[in-house]
Amino acid sequence: MKTRTVELVASPREPHFVGDGFRVHNFIPSGFRLDMQRMSPFIMLDYNSTYKFPPSDKPKGVGVHPHKGFETVTIAYKGKVAHHDSSGGGGIIGEGDVQWMTAAKGILHKEYHEAEWSKKGGDFQMVQLWVNLPAKDKKTDPKYQAIKYKDINRYELQNGAGTIEVIAGEYKGTKGSASTFTPVHMFNAKLKQGGKADFQFPAEYNTALLVIEGNIVINGKEETPNDHLALMANHGDTFEIEATDDAVVLVLSGEPINEPIAAQGPFVMNTREELIQAFNDYNIGKFGYLED
Repeated sequence: MKTRTVELVASPREPHFVGDGFRVHNFIPSGFRLDMQRMSPFIMLDYNSTYKFPPSDKPKGVGVHPHKGFETVTIAYKGKVAHHDSSGGGGIIGEGDVQWMTAAKGILHKEYHEAEWSKKGGDFQMVQLWVNLPAKDKKTDPKYQAIKYKDINRYELQNGAGTIEVIAGEYKGTKGSASTFTPVHMFNAKLKQGGKADFQFPAEYNTALLVIEGNIVINGKEETPNDHLALMANHGDTFEIEATDDAVVLVLSGEPINEPIAAQGPFVMNTREELIQAFNDYNIGKFGYLED
């Protein structure tokens, strides 16, 4: 085994609003070393760092919008989100919950702060990831995996160092709750101050760490502070993180999908022709109907 080193530590970019309910820092795609191909299968990462929303009788959020060709993964750390789609699905993503939506051949979607939470307001913190699909799976039917916090499998670290919540993939024999189309590992590492955790992924898997809370040191030397993202180099297979204070770290690692990417707005296909077809399908109503 060989140690995997840190390629770069990215600071959060200036935040922008998606709709009026999500104040996000965009980490993927951003720059040549965090573009869609380099980070595949993770083709977008928007991070809503902790932000206090005032009480509102009208829930803030994002109105009806389409998705096609990939999956969206929403991880709630603080706050609650309600969502609905054109296939009749919907629900509430509460604190600690994960919503894994396969858009695939096309869906209309909307998401807002949950109504009762909105009336009270409070701290809001979320991650939304886009996970690409290989060409052969882009025409599958849309589906949801609603993963409640209580149902996420956990690996308890030794000596009370913390817990690894396994959303997808596997950590030391503990398997994740989500099913995936390609190999993807997605964990929340929750470490006590001084707690350590080691990870091992194939060298070719694109791997990144987003520090949600606290501060960490990688391999005993690379400091990665709160709200920063560490990109791991594609050599070596093992690395260790240590929390310098209580920390929560989103760990992402996945086998790259080595196919062309044609992306524009909410559509991610393989060719420009498929992209044009996706816009046509949307415009003629093939994604169904959803009231705003």
